[in-house]
Amino acid sequence: MADPASYRPQTGEIPTNPGVYRFRDAHGRVIYVGKAKNLRSRLNSYFANPAGLLPKTHAMVHAASSVEWTVVGSELESLQLEFTWIKEFTPRFNVVFRDDKTYPYLALTMAEKFPRVQVMRGDRRKGTRYFGPYTAGAIRETMDTLLRVFPVRSCSAGVFRRAQSSGRPCLLGYIDKCSAPCVGRISPEDHRALAEDFAAFMGGEAKRFISRLEKEMAAAVAELDYERAARIRDDISALRKVFERNAVVLAEDTDADIFALHEDDLEAAVQVFHVRGGRVRGQRGWVVEKVEDSTTPELVEHLLQQVYGEDDGKHGRLPREVLVPVMPSNSAELAVWLGGLRGARVDIRVPQRGDKAALLGTVRDNAEHALKLHKTRRAGDLTVRSQALQELQEALDLPVALLRIECFDISHVQGTNVVASMVVVEDGLPKKSDYRKFSVTGEAAADDTAAMHDVLTRRFRHYLQDKQEKRDKQDKQDGQQDKQAGQLPGSGMPAPRARFAYPPNLVVVDGGKPQVNAAARALAELGIEDVYVVGLAKRLEEVWLPDSDFPVILPRSSQGLYLLQRIRDEAHRFAITFHRQKRGKAMTVSVLDGVPGLGASKRKALLDHFGSTKAIRAATVEDLTQVRGVGPALAASIAGHLADEGLAPAPAVNMTTGEIIES
Repeated sequence: MADPASYRPQTGEIPTNPGVYRFRDAHGRVIYVGKAKNLRSRLNSYFANPAGLLPKTHAMVHAASSVEWTVVGSELESLQLEFTWIKEFTPRFNVVFRDDKTYPYLALTMAEKFPRVQVMRGDRRKGTRYFGPYTAGAIRETMDTLLRVFPVRSCSAGVFRRAQSSGRPCLLGYIDKCSAPCVGRISPEDHRALAEDFAAFMGGEAKRFISRLEKEMAAAVAELDYERAARIRDDISALRKVFERNAVVLAEDTDADIFALHEDDLEAAVQVFHVRGGRVRGQRGWVVEKVEDSTTPELVEHLLQQVYGEDDGKHGRLPREVLVPVMPSNSAELAVWLGGLRGARVDIRVPQRGDKAALLGTVRDNAEHALKLHKTRRAGDLTVRSQALQELQEALDLPVALLRIECFDISHVQGTNVVASMVVVEDGLPKKSDYRKFSVTGEAAADDTAAMHDVLTRRFRHYLQDKQEKRDKQDKQDGQQDKQAGQLPGSGMPAPRARFAYPPNLVVVDGGKPQVNAAARALAELGIEDVYVVGLAKRLEEVWLPDSDFPVILPRSSQGLYLLQRIRDEAHRFAITFHRQKRGKAMTVSVLDGVPGLGASKRKALLDHFGSTKAIRAATVEDLTQVRGVGPALAASIAGHLADEGLAPAPAVNMTTGEIIES
């Protein structure tokens, strides 16, 4: 842990202007981003008496090794820049609201030639319109009901292409729940108009479509076409069923998002009801760990920043009113920022009485239940993870907490297609974005120990290179700090992302004493002394330390051993998957692969033109030049290569064992 006094800036160096500041750790990672009306006053509060800080702030200033700041012109600009940097760096000591993924959206992919309606979760995609969120059961029922009135395509791309090639629609096309654009029953323009009607209905224009269908039903009755009138009657019934599913809770002209939260000392749960046209159109929830010492108004400010800033106000998510349990800090600047995203005024208010206050109470009850449910589900996992990490640290007698563990595994078949995997665990949970794959060739592929030494050397050499590049860049920026003051988002301030993340506290290798010693030797050669190495041997599940004659035996019931086993098994799975991919590519080779100057597109063109390699082998140079992109020189090269291939005798194979018989 660093002493805050070692990097405290001089008071006279800190400006008194509004601005945004960043704390970085010893590896250059941004661990906290904050904003201030007066930078000097705010930053001095961190260093004046570190012992008197709240626990989380105390941990942050001792984990940091430097602080830097950027002056901006106003508090609104500081709000924008703070959000930009939190989104860019995802600092570990900033509050980040994570969507609980409970509620899916009804999505319409308007960017496609034939728009598709589907249930969608996760990140939002460009060119897709979203409606909801809904509960999982309600969204399926809604989509199934509306498809009888608006038969928009709902199949996947694979099913759509298969129907196009066969000329027959899928089942939904036969039961009139799809207009079957795949087989030309409807033109692309008419299908898009159908999708627009679907979107308009979901957007709140239900009465227009119901009125239109009622007129069509009356016309059918006047023409004595009772069958058609009955079908239209059923369509009207379906639309009314969807339209009336949400009860009217507020005045019909009310568009509002109603937020409420329930919190304790460690976590907070947030719920929001999306009210459109006076009806609750959807519900959404988040749970956040309070990693910084935030007040409730500050939590509300961060919440609105992240919820509405993630998609820059797209998809019509910003309503006229945002109702909150307490007014957020910097509420005036926040309202201006949200108004800029919406393109019109946004009112942030705390309802005091009436229907809106009553609905806020309902949302608050949902938040309280959500936090209880989250704690019930997580309590066991959190306790076990903490126990496993503590047991492992004590058993290996390590002086540091195991915040990050990396595990390496080698995979091959009799020395061919040698690959390695690196999996990462942070706080006992896998971090798949930091997983890495390695191909091992040359002398390093001779055996497992050589491969392990090579992979560890490559991984930590990259880390040292990234560290040196950051140091060089920081040295250059130090002389330009005054010039950079006042820059706004998008001005090039964020540093480029490293190829590898920061180093682990512990490296785990799949293997025994030889593999562990090879890994330790690789780190020693690079001069890395603050990363510890262990190996987990599969035979007896013993844990090996470098240069040790005897392993560490953990009890079979140990949570620490179970954690090591899970990490090792995940590394093995990841390595095996990569090995199979590489081996599969190696097995699908062609006699055309070795032709100089013949790329993948021209190989495909040759096979499409002639139909097979046998026909290509029989073709003359003049025949080969008929293929697009193949000139006389390349045609001669292809013919010569195939002639040489044809002279090579086929190897003799033992049909019983599959072995090649040497001549």
